Amino acid sequence: MLEEGDIINLPKKLLKAIKAGNVRKFYKSSIWQAIRKQVLIRDNHECQKCKEKGKFSKADCVHHIKHLREFPLLALVLSNLISLCNSCHNEEHPEKLKKYRAGQEEYITEERW
Repeated sequence: MLEEGDIINLPKKLLKAIKAGNVRKFYKSSIWQAIRKQVLIRDNHECQKCKEKGKFSKADCVHHIKHLREFPLLALVLSNLISLCNSCHNEEHPEKLKKYRAGQEEYITEERW
């Protein structure tokens, strides 16, 4: 098992994919799946943001504190990864919500049907 200070070099093909905007290739890689699993175990499968607030939520996501696209060399650094529930992860990525809402139709009434 890796320790917090261990450095894991990102394979060049994955670094190249991230820089080209193909983050899906990174997230499907076996190296990411292994690190993701380790972070969830480290954090007891608990959302760390909820835990800070004295609440409990099951963690579904592993989040890059310094975002992957901006800091690809930190992609596999354990100290840059945190377990979050879907709700907290969405709060960390408001840009994704804007994209989703931009594609939605506007409804005339509240009923949305």
